[in-house]
Amino acid sequence: MLCLVEQLGLVPYADGLRLQEEKVAARKAGIIPDMLLLLEHPRVITLGRNARRENLLVSPQQLAAEGIDLIETDRGGDVTYHGPGQWVGYPILDLTRHRRDVAWYMRSLEEVLIRVTSDFGVRAARLEGAPGVWVGDRKLAAMGVHLSRWVTSHGFALNVNTDLDYFRWIVPCGLATKGVTSLAALLGHPVEMAAAAERIVAHFGSVFGLVMEEDERSKVECPS
Repeated sequence: MLCLVEQLGLVPYADGLRLQEEKVAARKAGIIPDMLLLLEHPRVITLGRNARRENLLVSPQQLAAEGIDLIETDRGGDVTYHGPGQWVGYPILDLTRHRRDVAWYMRSLEEVLIRVTSDFGVRAARLEGAPGVWVGDRKLAAMGVHLSRWVTSHGFALNVNTDLDYFRWIVPCGLATKGVTSLAALLGHPVEMAAAAERIVAHFGSVFGLVMEEDERSKVECPS
């Protein structure tokens, strides 16, 4: 099966939500094939369906003063941060053509990112009871998804060169005893964003059994 890839560059979070809604509607109607939207967001903190307000450690007014948006979403999970240097992936998949199993889908997304990090020499793993990809007790990739009539939206966020300092304003994913990390922090040097995107696309296709095809109309140059 075909999966169309759109690499969109830096996209405001609200615009990313609207784009996902359009793609989900088109996928339900059979107008488009499966898709993977790959992008970065300007600094933003998002609250999932299960978010607890006490996991936001500063006021919305303080965030606004720092130029950081605060947005409630319909994805699963608690509170997280997105910003430049972090690859955010929004798969728009019709699971009726794959497997109608949310747990399988989540484990498959984790497998994609575990393989990606391995390509950069980082040994990441799952952590029982805590979705995402971990290196020890530090989260390298967060996950939160939404399904509507078995069509997926939202997805994952892989910290590549992310400025981890912004996570101090939240309890990431509601896990007070855990930390966060990035490929750059683990390796001791920046990682080329384009190289990370290439590995994400390749492993996504391999894990889900999809033929990945770039949409050249939307591809942008990725800074290091």
